[in-house]
Amino acid sequence: MDLQLAKKIALVTGSTAGIGHAIAVALAREGATVIVNGRTSAAVDEAVAGMKARFPCDVLGFAGDLSLASSAQDLLQRHPAVDILVNNLGIFEVKPFEEISDADWRRFFDVNVLSGARLARLYLPAMRRRNWGRIIFISSESGYHIPAEMIHYGMTKAAQIAVARGLAETTAGTAITVNSVLPGPTRSRGVATFVAEMAAQSGRSAQSVESEFFKMARPTSLLQRFATPEEVAAMVAYVASPLASATNGAALRVDGGTIKSAF
Repeated sequence: MDLQLAKKIALVTGSTAGIGHAIAVALAREGATVIVNGRTSAAVDEAVAGMKARFPCDVLGFAGDLSLASSAQDLLQRHPAVDILVNNLGIFEVKPFEEISDADWRRFFDVNVLSGARLARLYLPAMRRRNWGRIIFISSESGYHIPAEMIHYGMTKAAQIAVARGLAETTAGTAITVNSVLPGPTRSRGVATFVAEMAAQSGRSAQSVESEFFKMARPTSLLQRFATPEEVAAMVAYVASPLASATNGAALRVDGGTIKSAF
């Protein structure tokens, strides 16, 4: 299927590894010009070079911490025309509620929520002038099933869903869509490292650790394994395409059935 992304310019925040990188690769494979973002030049350069070595693609890089307003403004000046904005930048940590400080709450909100809302505010006016655009927030099933072990993270994922839906309301009647994508447990770089460390500490196999995780922590999962970043990226690539013009204001689940709801 041709997703008709040739000549489109896509910005994927936090895209030097994990889900973000898989999204960048998927969009580039479909012919989009992709702007890869990470906090350091070294990480961005490595990701860009790796993509160009794997297949012919038009890939650009922007190094900067997009949780900062100054970096967002620098990005806008360097790349003022973006057709597809994928707000993937995010952080997580396991922490008891009583130990989550005010600074932690602010940091998680700034990185996971405000960074995407800010970029949407900066890039939406040009999308309106062209009457075409895609804004996608990478949320999580944790936005519905708030995890007790990282409530601050779940709060930000719920907020992303709310921002996306509210922003979609402002695009009614246009060719601009705003959606959120909700991955379930995914084998990102951080998750793979966590599973490997748990396996080493307990003297068990990684597969055993993974099976126990789904039995104890995500028993409602129908997939009963970690999704791959590429499986999430496939959904994002479709939502970013002109073919998804009738999908707007949606919270699209790539959660392996973890959210136990028919709606």
